Amino acid sequence: MSAPDPYLAAALAEAQRGYDEGGIPIGAVLVHEGRIVARGHNRRVQQGSAIRHGEMDALEALGRRPGSFYRGVTLYTTLSPCAMCSGAILLYGIPRVVIGEHRSFLGEEALLQARGVAVEVRDDAACRTLMARFIARHPDLWHEDIGDV
Repeated sequence: MSAPDPYLAAALAEAQRGYDEGGIPIGAVLVHEGRIVARGHNRRVQQGSAIRHGEMDALEALGRRPGSFYRGVTLYTTLSPCAMCSGAILLYGIPRVVIGEHRSFLGEEALLQARGVAVEVRDDAACRTLMARFIARHPDLWHEDIGDV
């Protein structure tokens, strides 16, 4: 059995942090040259935000960088990126996305792949379990976050 991926584990820790804060448990980290350069988690509930998904929160935490920087970044996220987050991935030219799970929500993986982004889905049990627990306890927040309520 292989050792757990430390970057996906860091994204999952961010998701757990969001859950512990009463928010939606989706976390992300940005990795550049083998080092985590930014972390984020969904803060829509905590900040009353329309756009603060985990991926967007990590990008905001990273701050302004030249376009060339993003070409060396891998985004690790606990859940498949939605259309908004996928748009940001494409806008900044992030070449690789590693996804914890996509059973709870299948985002824009096909779009990312069609535009040349390397997408890897890990189907991680811990990511699935955390999201399933959240959806069971807070279906209203879940449906609000994915935009179907």
